[in-house]
Amino acid sequence: MAITLVDPSGLPKIDAYRQVSIASGAKLVFVAGQVAWDADGVTVGEGDLTAQVEQCYLNIATALAEAGGSFHDVAKLTVYVVDWTPDKMPLLLEGIARAAAKLGVTPVPPGTLLGVAALDVPDHLVEVEATAVID
Repeated sequence: MAITLVDPSGLPKIDAYRQVSIASGAKLVFVAGQVAWDADGVTVGEGDLTAQVEQCYLNIATALAEAGGSFHDVAKLTVYVVDWTPDKMPLLLEGIARAAAKLGVTPVPPGTLLGVAALDVPDHLVEVEATAVID
């Protein structure tokens, strides 16, 4: 694998992800922000943050496969959530856990979570983009 995930001493250990990813591969892949669309452009999980998070992660895995990689090659994620409030964290984490279980990824790579006012269409509650490094 081109990515090693670590939790440096001196930083808190977060169960959902690792604080640092160390990349050593040769091919850098940037995946555009993925929303909860299926292959036909239909929104999955309308009104359901958990289902939408899961679909976003699965879409990232599909994009990475096209580049010859997998979720194990992800160095960093950026997650944008509409009208973010901390009480939405369990829904977000459940979506991540469901996708991670389907993809066989534990733990997930480091990421940044940003609250936003809106996304491209009103039905979308979350968007996730990824940076990956592939051997």
